[in-house]
Amino acid sequence: MVEADPRPDRFRDLMLDNEPGFEDVMSCVFGIKDHEVRTYLELLDRPGSTVAELAESLDRDRSNVNRSLSTLREKGLATRERRLLDGGGHVYQYSPIPLDEARDLMHETLDEWTVYVHDRIDEFGVESLSL
Repeated sequence: MVEADPRPDRFRDLMLDNEPGFEDVMSCVFGIKDHEVRTYLELLDRPGSTVAELAESLDRDRSNVNRSLSTLREKGLATRERRLLDGGGHVYQYSPIPLDEARDLMHETLDEWTVYVHDRIDEFGVESLSL
C-alpha cells in the first residue's frame, strides 16, 4: 500500500479549487511533483517506453525522467520490465498502472490519510495545545 503523504500546500490549494483537475488531485494525494504526473500521463499514451523515448517526448533530461520513473514506481503508479536487445544487452521499458487502478489507489491513499488525520485529531487534548 502507498503511504499517504499528501503535500500540505497542494492539499490547501485543492480544497480551495471548485473543480480540481486529475493532475492536481494526483499530485496532492501521492505527494508527487507536476513533472512526475506528466510522466505518468505520457506513459498512459506510450506504455512500454524507455527512458530515452520518454525524455524525448517530454523534452526533459534523461536523468530527470529516470528520477520521475523511480518515484512513480515507488508510489505503485508504474512498472518496469527488462527487454533483451537483439544485438546483446538490455533496455528497461516502463508502463503505467491502468487509469482505473490509479483512481482506486488515489481513493485508498486518501482514505488512509483521512484515517490518520482523524486519529491525530482524537489525540489532541488541552495539554497538547500550545496557546
